[in-house]
Amino acid sequence: MVLFFFAYFALASIASGVMTVSLKNPVHCGLALLALLLHVSGLFIILNAEFLWAVQVIVYAGAILVLYLFVLMLMNLKTDDRYFHSSYLYFLAPAVIGSLYVLALLIRSPFGGAKGDAPAEAVLRDGDTHAVGIKMFSEYLLQFEIIGVFLLGAVIGAIVLAKTPKPANKERKA
Repeated sequence: MVLFFFAYFALASIASGVMTVSLKNPVHCGLALLALLLHVSGLFIILNAEFLWAVQVIVYAGAILVLYLFVLMLMNLKTDDRYFHSSYLYFLAPAVIGSLYVLALLIRSPFGGAKGDAPAEAVLRDGDTHAVGIKMFSEYLLQFEIIGVFLLGAVIGAIVLAKTPKPANKERKA
């Protein structure tokens, strides 16, 4: 039964990911991204990683996707189909080469089945959420802060891009 659910979530994630990058309408891409994030959260449930499931649903499917749609609506994109999505053959060869490369990386990965360095007794005593929090805010604090600054910069950049310019007066009043 677990294999059936894993196959479903994996195939639905792949299909949603392909639809995310190939659909023409940005709102439809956002909905396909939502489906992708929810199916990946289903994979976390199969792995008994309830904390990662909650983070995936709350942070990614909730906050990041809402931020994406907010910026998308704020920018009011109007694209012309003549220039975008006109030929899929240009993407076929890089997609096949990239897929083969990712498959080779997955087969030769030295991290397959790697365990964390936290002792099992500490994880069972304090819980996996505590172990993730300690690891994130000790070893990976700098990376966590850098991502926060990048997200802040992205939001500020979206607001600047969405701001409609005011017409400049050629005659200045003295």
